[in-house]
Amino acid sequence: MSKRPNIIIFNPDQMRADSLAHLGNPASKTPFLDSFAQTEGVSFRNAFCQNPVCVPSRCSFTTGLYPHVHGHRTMSYLLREGESSIFKELKQEGYHVWMNARNDLIAGQIPGLIESHVSEIYYGGESKEAPGPEQALRGKPGSKNYYSMFGGRLGLDKSGRNYGSDDEDLDAAIRKIKDHPKDQPLCMFLGLVNPHPPYQVEEPYYSAIKRDQLPLRRKAKDGAGKPKLEDVIRENQAMEEYTERDWDELRACYLGMCMKVDTMFKKLCDALKEAGEYDNSAIFFFSDHGDYTGDYGLVEKAQNTFEDCLTNVPFLIKPPKGEAVDPGVSEAMVELVDFYATAMDYAQAGPDHTHFSCSLRKVLGDRNESHRSFVCCEGGRLAEEIHCDEFHANGVNGTMPFNPYWPRHAAQADPEAHAKGYMLRTDRWKYVARIDKNDELYCLSEDPKELVNQINKPENRDTVMEMQKELMYWLMQTTDVVPLDLDQRFSPEMTWAKVKKYVPKEYEEEIRGRIAAGVNQFLLVEECKKRFSQ
Repeated sequence: MSKRPNIIIFNPDQMRADSLAHLGNPASKTPFLDSFAQTEGVSFRNAFCQNPVCVPSRCSFTTGLYPHVHGHRTMSYLLREGESSIFKELKQEGYHVWMNARNDLIAGQIPGLIESHVSEIYYGGESKEAPGPEQALRGKPGSKNYYSMFGGRLGLDKSGRNYGSDDEDLDAAIRKIKDHPKDQPLCMFLGLVNPHPPYQVEEPYYSAIKRDQLPLRRKAKDGAGKPKLEDVIRENQAMEEYTERDWDELRACYLGMCMKVDTMFKKLCDALKEAGEYDNSAIFFFSDHGDYTGDYGLVEKAQNTFEDCLTNVPFLIKPPKGEAVDPGVSEAMVELVDFYATAMDYAQAGPDHTHFSCSLRKVLGDRNESHRSFVCCEGGRLAEEIHCDEFHANGVNGTMPFNPYWPRHAAQADPEAHAKGYMLRTDRWKYVARIDKNDELYCLSEDPKELVNQINKPENRDTVMEMQKELMYWLMQTTDVVPLDLDQRFSPEMTWAKVKKYVPKEYEEEIRGRIAAGVNQFLLVEECKKRFSQ
């Protein structure tokens, strides 16, 4: 039997789908990903994450489960003992699982737990600290950049580079690819920080983005009926003095960071080719969620808002050579949760738990195939919960005001603003249900920027009821899972107590052995009655 294909996962953090040039952004510079999608794999235009922040999204796409199944909807609740992942399963299947220390997935306080999921971890921290921004832009509290996350152009070291943690981790991944034994399949998860804020990048990426080619920004003043959390974060970020030129600089810097991600992905693929492993690799490129990047007058992200800028993510797949592939852009609606089944499918591995992932193998072979009729995303919390409220997560004080994340964390302390919500999106409609009943409805064919909430329009009542029905049935189908292994209702001593009065002493060892092997109690009682009562 030939070696099973490598599973290579390249996972930038907080990258929007519309940061890719081939998905329609005229200002973007992503030449390698564009070529990769055109000639090697499939890029899914309508790919959506299952939670708009890091940890819950990763707990979903690595298990094939939605965040609500086990309550993974907070930054402080990661995979724990008794929970599996694609990494743990592939390790048990004989894969060498390599991961850098960009975790955001497995609970770090449990000794040995991370190591049980992976074969090798590159912790990094070996390189010198890279130069920071050329200008100190943040200013004093109250200034327009204090919470903007904008750093601008990064400096270069003596060698003319800005060599950060992402670069170090990429080089470690490349070394692993070159040195790994050819006879063992490799599963590699390379999680980047870029293009996660702060928005800052070095040359040549900083100046490569043409500011005058940026698409129009979604402006808060044009919206109506938007989520309360956005109002509170916007007030806390206090960026009212930002001009369109300011926003363009921030947005261009973000796209420069995405351009660097494109360059890094090319380096990894080149390393696979040099090692002779490219053809025998299933390669996955996707982000965990998106970023506001100025849309609705906001930066960063939020935990219970579901606009496409946060939920629509890049998702590209190249199958191993010999597998059917129809290169180009697919319009099929897919979820990040579908990564799990697709990777397991190519790895020829069976899951060890129930899941809700659907393999994309068929769509990869024919881009005209449909996949899902709708996609879902979820986030927020119950009023009495503080577990997913990062403002209090680290104690009484929580995040302090000097922390650039303070605007969002402080907003999440408001239980109404941070109310638990679910998104259901079709190709035409997006419906958001919240437990505080501040629901949203957007007609995407008429309002693709999701500016005007139409939930209260009488003519949309039937649409709302239909989407509520779909959401209810989806939750019924996915709300929990039953383990694949079976439990015994009775302990061995319970079963022995039921049959011992029938069993002669000389047969005790035999019957106890069968009980230990898990024989059915009821059948054993009847057997012993007939066998030993004659």
